[in-house]
Amino acid sequence: MYLGIDIGTSSVKTVLLDEHSALVAQASAPLEVSRPQPGFSEQDPQQWWEGTIEAVSALPATARTAVRAVGLSGQMHGATLLDGDDRPLRPAILWNDGRAARECVELEQREPQARAITGNIMMPGFTAPKLLWVARHEPAIFRRTASVLLPKDYVRLKLTGEKVSDMSDASGTGWLNVGERDWSDRLLEATGLARTHMPRVTEGTSPTGTLRAGIAQQLQLPRAAVAGGGGDNAASAAGLGIVTPGQAFLSLGTSGVLFVVTDRFRPNPERAAHAFCHCLPDRWHQMSVMLSASATLDWVAHLTGQSDLRRLVDAARSRGLSRQSPFFLPYLSGERTPHNDPRARGVFFGINPDTNAADLAGAVLEGVALAFADGLDVLLEKGGWVDEISVTGGGARLPYWGELLAAALGRPLAYRQGSEVGAALGAARLARLAVSGEKVEDVCVPPPIERVVQPDSSLAALLTARRPTFVRLYHDLKSSFGDYPT
Repeated sequence: MYLGIDIGTSSVKTVLLDEHSALVAQASAPLEVSRPQPGFSEQDPQQWWEGTIEAVSALPATARTAVRAVGLSGQMHGATLLDGDDRPLRPAILWNDGRAARECVELEQREPQARAITGNIMMPGFTAPKLLWVARHEPAIFRRTASVLLPKDYVRLKLTGEKVSDMSDASGTGWLNVGERDWSDRLLEATGLARTHMPRVTEGTSPTGTLRAGIAQQLQLPRAAVAGGGGDNAASAAGLGIVTPGQAFLSLGTSGVLFVVTDRFRPNPERAAHAFCHCLPDRWHQMSVMLSASATLDWVAHLTGQSDLRRLVDAARSRGLSRQSPFFLPYLSGERTPHNDPRARGVFFGINPDTNAADLAGAVLEGVALAFADGLDVLLEKGGWVDEISVTGGGARLPYWGELLAAALGRPLAYRQGSEVGAALGAARLARLAVSGEKVEDVCVPPPIERVVQPDSSLAALLTARRPTFVRLYHDLKSSFGDYPT
């Protein structure tokens, strides 16, 4: 058996794969996010550890005893600050926290080659600017900081006693030279840190240690090897078999991600595209990221008092879209690609007396689809290419959203078996690679296709006609967003 553990934002997920790559069991444990101020997003690292214990313990005990290796994936960018005794000094600052916008500008001023080194524009969600924020606003905590870990790597520390990160997760810190796959001493120095504060970096397929004896006994596991693992999106790619250039997937989770494997390091920082290492050796990828995807649908359902998401989406489909339908900018928590604007906010436009809950839901579904189209344009600008796109995440369970996305992107969408556990599945595959010596292509194979959604020509034409207004709305309102605090 191979165990995959995914430290998400809303839950910890675990899966067990057997030697035939079949999914044997899965479990999860919920997590909570704290928002102490507008624009802030934090979690207690102890939640991740307790959630890991709960989710692993919920797997069948007899299967757990056969685990040969463990893989980790997790939400990226989270700043987990530890003291000299490896105790958290404060709640972790998460990927969707927008407080460090000022520090992004300052960091790029301190190191003018930051974009050339990392291949990315500094964004408030990245780890490095958060440390500048802590240094400015919580100097006593900054002085006591002995180590900075990402969420899954904090769990690794608890499991193995080792401080290690993988290349894909480390790419999102703002401290990694992504082309060279190593920490940048210049960017660490610009943040007031050094390599001694950082975990060792390795490939996602490399073993990083073994389970500590007491932990193995508590979880009824052998003292198995723990693989490097990956950031949640790179691990999802491994789970979906997205490993060669041109292969792509779209994630409809809390956030929205369009991920494509590239033949080499292809940065496009000016357009807020992410250019990161893959969790697999000698591979890179590009991502467009939107901070609110499925979260926007949950929000509009709560706003309109609808408890059944499927019924609400079915109503939106029945109502349909037209040239007169309202628009929605899905920037509830700011936005990354292509705007890199933490001050952007959600907007409904074109509401009239006949607008109902179904219309609002339809606008939300369309708004996310059009935002993904913005992201796809950015990914293609530097000479990359995208073939068929696989779909993963909770929003993948809503067929109408798939129809809108296929039409907006102008590409077929493939829905695959097991896609809902993509990151944890990928982590389990990385665990296998860490101990088996097999080739990546033999382990990270695409799961069977359940269905393919082709772009509908009439719907695509309608979205093409509506998209210029969607794009223009952001630019018309951009200066007004500055009136709101991050």
